[in-house]
Amino acid sequence: MFGVKFDSKQDALSALLKKLDSGDMQLPDFQRGWVWDDDRICSLLASISVSFPIGAITTLQTGGEARFLPRPIEGSAPSNAEPEALLLDGQQRLTSLYQTLLSEEPVGTKTSTGKRVRRYYYIDMKLALSEAADRDDWIISVPEDRQVRRLRDIVLDVSTPEREYELDLFPVNQAFESSDWRTEYNEHWNFEREKIELFNQFEKNVLKRFEQYALPVIELDKTTSREAVCLVFEKINTGGVTLSVFELVTAAFAADGYRLRDDWDERERRLETTYAVLGDLQSDEFLQVVTLLHTMSRRAERGVGCRRADILSLSVSDYKKFAPDKERGDAERGFELAAQFLHGEKIFKSSDVPYRSQIVPLAAILAELGVEADNIEAKAKLRRWFWSGVLGEAYGGSTETTFARDLPEVTDWIRGARSEESSTIRDANFQASRLRTLRTRNSAAYKGIHALLMRDGCIDFLNGERVEHATFFDHNIDIHHIFPRAWCENAGIAAADFNAIINKTALSARTNRRLGGRAPSAYLGTVRREAGSDDDEEGAGADERVREILDSHRIDEQLLADDDFWGFYRNRAARLLEMISEAMGKNVTMDDADFAPEADVEEYDDGPAYYSAEAAS
Repeated sequence: MFGVKFDSKQDALSALLKKLDSGDMQLPDFQRGWVWDDDRICSLLASISVSFPIGAITTLQTGGEARFLPRPIEGSAPSNAEPEALLLDGQQRLTSLYQTLLSEEPVGTKTSTGKRVRRYYYIDMKLALSEAADRDDWIISVPEDRQVRRLRDIVLDVSTPEREYELDLFPVNQAFESSDWRTEYNEHWNFEREKIELFNQFEKNVLKRFEQYALPVIELDKTTSREAVCLVFEKINTGGVTLSVFELVTAAFAADGYRLRDDWDERERRLETTYAVLGDLQSDEFLQVVTLLHTMSRRAERGVGCRRADILSLSVSDYKKFAPDKERGDAERGFELAAQFLHGEKIFKSSDVPYRSQIVPLAAILAELGVEADNIEAKAKLRRWFWSGVLGEAYGGSTETTFARDLPEVTDWIRGARSEESSTIRDANFQASRLRTLRTRNSAAYKGIHALLMRDGCIDFLNGERVEHATFFDHNIDIHHIFPRAWCENAGIAAADFNAIINKTALSARTNRRLGGRAPSAYLGTVRREAGSDDDEEGAGADERVREILDSHRIDEQLLADDDFWGFYRNRAARLLEMISEAMGKNVTMDDADFAPEADVEEYDDGPAYYSAEAAS
């Protein structure tokens, strides 16, 4: 746990804006860009003009442990490159006020519809002193040329100072230095008493409020840790911005001159170009692996972890040691080995990875083991851990804790330093009835069973080829129905049943089209004709080939020939459970009653509520 030391005070708005102008106060580089639109700027100025509170701001003293690359507020050109404080909360408000009150340039903002515009802002002096006027009507926003048009007509023109004086419109960017404008305004009106009195009242009731306006400031002490700064930022940020840990580490590393973003962009390009299975790899995931390897190297001191706090504690030297050090076995090499492992398990696309989060500990384990993972016994243990995580659905909850547990347990088990299997294997459990609820790729187990069928050598019904990397993409292999959807619907089979993984297998797109919506007894003839040459007059060779093909998918040929959906359903469920038991290294028992038409099955989050046709009637 950590504490935060801070001071609460009030600073004049004018003083805060001058600090931003000089560079004494800047933004940490992890802050997002300024995004406020024209309407919000007008409302903010109106609030200042009547001394309404606009909320506190939060700053951080520089010079402490939490070092971030500073950047000036938008629109400024500060003389001081080393700020005394960083603005954590209040960027949108103070940037808006800086650009409208101090800058001579038009404010680059946007309309409520998102159109980019450049605006100057004025206060209508008469409306500002009128008790009947709405305060939001006092502030007038005009285009860069200071002319407001409707169709082709100019309805407001303040393109010259004389037009400002004539219309009694005071430019907001003169609020802190109004004396020259006042003198010229009075001269324009030949010092008419009425105009002098108008400006006197305007100065007293409006301009003084800008000059005297103060904001509450919460200043974090420079002893505040990096993690605490980041947590405080996310808790108080009025824009609701949640920063990724990568953005925060990038900003921290930039203070030490290291361009983490450039480094990651290059690694991401290399990995995703080479391995489709690593598509959409996230920068935060890469940092998790680096952190796991770093903490693993000194686990006797503080244990293994990759929580946000662990990642934020990384130094540039830590990152350099465990990201690019090819001789030791680094994070990038771990991801390469993870991709190769997944290919061996017949997982080739990122969308087919059962748990994307499991790639993190997989990469860390392989990076840590290096050549120690390259033998039959080690590979068998690694496969058992992987499939126990997938089919036991171990990565659907608090993943960082699971990562930190799996890395030392699995590597110690493979190295022989630990006799018992990892917790992920020990705790893995697969309920047989779960098969009936696996219907979409929303489930890791659904994608896992699809991959296991391919890994164990399922043969395409028509082209006769087993699935390899090239054939997977060349033939567009995907999950398709065995008893076709159209046939099932005509037979009155509930969608919840025929869409289950039990009735699906890996087929090429061409094969799926050729089989169409026909009954299995009908399309088996097509399978037999394309199964190969007939070895004798009775076609025994083709018959044997058909049985081999269907067996590779764990399908009973006779049940297909009889169009016996429920007999097929129970039989295939039993055979899939054998495959699952083998992959997990533990027995999964089956009750035939769970796979009867009238069975009521417990539901999971990844599928709709299950009711069979018979139960519903």
